[in-house]
Amino acid sequence: MQYRAFLIKYAEIALKGKNRYLFENALVDQIRRALKNVEGDLRVRKEQGRIYVECHSDTYDYEECLQALGWVFGIVGICPVVILEDNGFEELTKDVLRYMEEAYPGCSLTFKVNARRARKAYPLQSMEINARLGEAILDAFPGMGVDVHHPQLLLNVEVREKIYVYSQEIPGLGGMPAGCNGKAMLLLSGGIDSPVAGYMISRRGVSIEAVYFHAPPYTSERARQKVVDLATQVSAYCGPVRLHVVNFTDIQLYIYDQCPHDELTIHMRRYMMRIAEHFAVEDGCQGLVTGESIGQVASQTMQSLTATNQVCTLPVYRPLIAFDKQDIIEIAQKIGTYETSVLPFEDCCTIFVAKHPVTKPSLKSIERSEQRLKEKIDDLVAQAIETTEIVMVGM
Repeated sequence: MQYRAFLIKYAEIALKGKNRYLFENALVDQIRRALKNVEGDLRVRKEQGRIYVECHSDTYDYEECLQALGWVFGIVGICPVVILEDNGFEELTKDVLRYMEEAYPGCSLTFKVNARRARKAYPLQSMEINARLGEAILDAFPGMGVDVHHPQLLLNVEVREKIYVYSQEIPGLGGMPAGCNGKAMLLLSGGIDSPVAGYMISRRGVSIEAVYFHAPPYTSERARQKVVDLATQVSAYCGPVRLHVVNFTDIQLYIYDQCPHDELTIHMRRYMMRIAEHFAVEDGCQGLVTGESIGQVASQTMQSLTATNQVCTLPVYRPLIAFDKQDIIEIAQKIGTYETSVLPFEDCCTIFVAKHPVTKPSLKSIERSEQRLKEKIDDLVAQAIETTEIVMVGM
């Protein structure tokens, strides 16, 4: 059958008390953004704790609409719904039977009617609606059976100004609407982890900007494009992303020349964090986000993370901190970034990676080594910031 409306279900937003309307409005905005390129006159409205998407044109693409809604954080369920005028209970019964016949040809399922009378002036109470509609369905479709505990079909009937009938709930992404919980700066590489971290933090309502550290000529233009593609894929969930592409080559070469090679990764990471924080503060972000997971590589031990954290004044959020690699890969595959992440275009040159990196760096030793950089490092950082390229994706 042709559905012309959807009931949008959410979960956590309903618990927000007096601020609930702010989160509902954020979700409505995200739904409108997701639907802006879908064919048809699609309108989003709120009504008594419900959000509806309705088609007000003769035609629209049902599957495209479902797909667009499936990318919106904050939605836990998408229910194709039939909206009926209140023409009395007898007409409602006929409409419900017609709905059952069209939606479930053959009608040989166990079912339960779940009525909700939001409009208290309606002459029948919820239990009466359940009983009378259930009886009519059993009379009309002998193959149907009632199961109030574990029905195969839950028929929902909501009595409001109009009457809403639905029985299917398509799972959404859950989480919170993008942007309702502030903004953070994602350190984005071409690997598997950081795009997943961006997805995970966005799922909690945080909008993101991103910074990528490029090292030409040691990394190729294809490596840079790979990161732009990953940012674009993440933006499908979180909205437009402002990507800062930083030329990091001179800083890497200087650190390589001046610092102990077993500490290279730590020093480079510390300067990446400093530069990322500069852009985060400049753009009004409330924190940094990385794809680090404890113990995954030498730069992600507890001691190494402490050493990199020490240069930051903003909080550093690590959504994947306790995830196994396989857990991260599975999420990357689900969100569509995995195939791009494993393309063979490395985002850092192997000459900058130590053969035997320190796994338990001493913060005093790291700070002592960085004294060797004092002559030129501030100028190199300033130059990297000044020459940073801004790429807007997902617009």
